[in-house]
Amino acid sequence: MRQGWMRRLAAEERGDVPGWVLITLMTAGLVILIWGLAGPALSQIFAEAISKVTGL
Repeated sequence: MRQGWMRRLAAEERGDVPGWVLITLMTAGLVILIWGLAGPALSQIFAEAISKVTGL
């Protein structure tokens, strides 16, 4: 009886694998898109900050 309860709980905890795969792929796509758009600006900000700190 106890093992049946554990199996049901394990089956419920697995969740919707295709849904999680889709969420992961969409998140990766958003990160790539944002990185592509903001990457050059962030690099410029970083370079200016480093030059102010080092005095170069």
